[in-house]
Amino acid sequence: MTHPYTNNLINETSPYLLQHAHNPVNWYAWNDEALTKAKTQNKLILLSVGYAACHWCHVMEHESFEDVKVAQIMNNHYINIKVDREERPDIDQVYMNAVQLMTGRGGWPMNVIALPDGRPVWGGTYFQKEQWMSALEQISELYIKNPEKLIEYADKLEIGIKSMDLVRLNTEEAVFSNELITKAIDKWTSHFDYREGGMKRSPKFMMPNNYHFLLRYAYQTKDEKLQQFVNHTLTQMAYGGVFDQLEGGFSRYSVDVKWHVPHFEKMLYDNGQLVSLYADAYLITKNELYKTTITETLEFIKNNLTNKEGAFYSSLDADSKNALGELEEGAFYVWQKKQLKALLKEDYDLFSDYYNINVYGFWEHDHYVLIRRDDDASMMKKHGLTKNELLQKKNSWKSLLLTERNKRDKPRLDDKSLTSWNALMLKGYVDAYRVLHNPEYLAVAEKNARFIINKQLREDGGLNHNYKNKKITINGYLEDYATTIEAFIALYEVTLNEVWLNTARDLTNYSFDHFFDDQSKLFYFTSNLDASLVSRNIEYRDNVIPASNSIMAKNLFKLSHYFHNSHYYKTATIMLNNVKPEIVDYGSGFSNWLDLMMNYTYSYYEVAISGKDVKQKLKELHQTYLPNILITGSDKESNQPLLQNRYVEDKTLIYVCVNNTCKLPVSKTEDAIQLLKE
Repeated sequence: MTHPYTNNLINETSPYLLQHAHNPVNWYAWNDEALTKAKTQNKLILLSVGYAACHWCHVMEHESFEDVKVAQIMNNHYINIKVDREERPDIDQVYMNAVQLMTGRGGWPMNVIALPDGRPVWGGTYFQKEQWMSALEQISELYIKNPEKLIEYADKLEIGIKSMDLVRLNTEEAVFSNELITKAIDKWTSHFDYREGGMKRSPKFMMPNNYHFLLRYAYQTKDEKLQQFVNHTLTQMAYGGVFDQLEGGFSRYSVDVKWHVPHFEKMLYDNGQLVSLYADAYLITKNELYKTTITETLEFIKNNLTNKEGAFYSSLDADSKNALGELEEGAFYVWQKKQLKALLKEDYDLFSDYYNINVYGFWEHDHYVLIRRDDDASMMKKHGLTKNELLQKKNSWKSLLLTERNKRDKPRLDDKSLTSWNALMLKGYVDAYRVLHNPEYLAVAEKNARFIINKQLREDGGLNHNYKNKKITINGYLEDYATTIEAFIALYEVTLNEVWLNTARDLTNYSFDHFFDDQSKLFYFTSNLDASLVSRNIEYRDNVIPASNSIMAKNLFKLSHYFHNSHYYKTATIMLNNVKPEIVDYGSGFSNWLDLMMNYTYSYYEVAISGKDVKQKLKELHQTYLPNILITGSDKESNQPLLQNRYVEDKTLIYVCVNNTCKLPVSKTEDAIQLLKE
């Protein structure tokens, strides 16, 4: 049977686009063919943006895009374009800015109507079927009868979009102070939820870079109240349903204030950053909960989001099929009391106390999401168990319930690999290795780094953004460069293999050539080799992932020390100075910038190790939390600026330097740490 529509998504690699490949809508991917067609046929563009793990994207697809009547309206009046926001964050960013200007809020699915030239005129997020049909008919009618009205609105909106991420060069002197950082934190603390951890709001996002900065600030300033808040937040997140208590790995956020019921999709980028965060927190506290959180999360990544090439997949869906074969959010993860009683038998009472199969752990429709409330010491005391007995019980429960859970239909996998997210996970593995010294973690990190070098790095020195089934379709964005450079610097600091440091420098130079804006002295999100959109944005506010510009500025700061490159240092300083006017009022949106500012306002150390025992000294150094240093080292003569003329036969010496001024070298690691703490 032939269909009266032509859906062009069947040839795409994105799992999100492929999910829509059998809709009765004439979908196109974002490409020249679709954009040219809109212009030649003078048809409005209907742009729909989402991602594979997005619950409400699936709902709207089922209600509207699978409906022949709805598809008919879309096909008759519009050129319909489907975009995977993870593959095309540039498109997502431009049109999300438009939707936020038009409606005051954003989210996914995002649906926008644009003129044939791509300029938006109407938009929103999720629409119910009747709303959607009505809006589509009204706007297409307006375009036929009174197109000038839409063109006039598009002109105004275009000005608004272009001004949203506009950053002007700050010509005032770059002066950074601890007072400014403290002021930003003081303002921020009014939003802290001291009872449940995190911010006083729901939904609750983990925001790893927020807590990474607060962790460092609390440590360096010896702020005990802030240390307690950060540790309480990390504990609550690890105890919550937002952390998979059986298999490890974090969901994207919780819909409530107590980190209980997650929006069940598991994203690679969250887990990579959270491993890094918990690694540093463990280094400071030696809290076993943090160590367990790291090891279980990495086990989840290994079992679910890693391919044979050493690349990491993007996500697991929020939805999976329930007992009736229908897609339902969280169906794979939740439990009913009767199921648990039947499986756990005489252990049920202890289990239900530990994981709160009670009012505290209840979700909806007889479903419970496992959540912890008490630490193991309290549980051992309450139930008269030894540490070993409780551990055996937990392992037994997990094994039993995972076996049962794995009989269910698994959530759908988004099996594309994105360079930026791979780099975040790569850094997670590096940080876990640095702190826990598990050689398997380093092996995974190096394998992923080789994947990026061999598959994603082109001969012209540029990076690609996506990879699936040996197919690459998208040029890299600034986030790909910034995160990869950061990960490679981190990998250098645990291996001392100069390939990673030199590649980081080469990628930095490529970024200057293709992304740098001479006016603002910041970097554009898109390369100058890419086709232009309505606006060429500069991403500078930190979010769930830090802004690509804040990561880049931190990279430049570090690399300026490694290579004695004053241009890198000057650029990092100007970049930080440019965002300084906004920092105080919105600490959460500038936490990675604030972290960089601490490199300027406190002593920042270069630690150079030279000699045959360099690896041992390196390992010893890594046993202490030292957020304000960079490390370099070699077991032989080296031309690297920080290592030149420092090799002494039969000795291993550690040089501690600030601003190119070095203390006398020491041979004992504890003496070097003492110098760093002075």
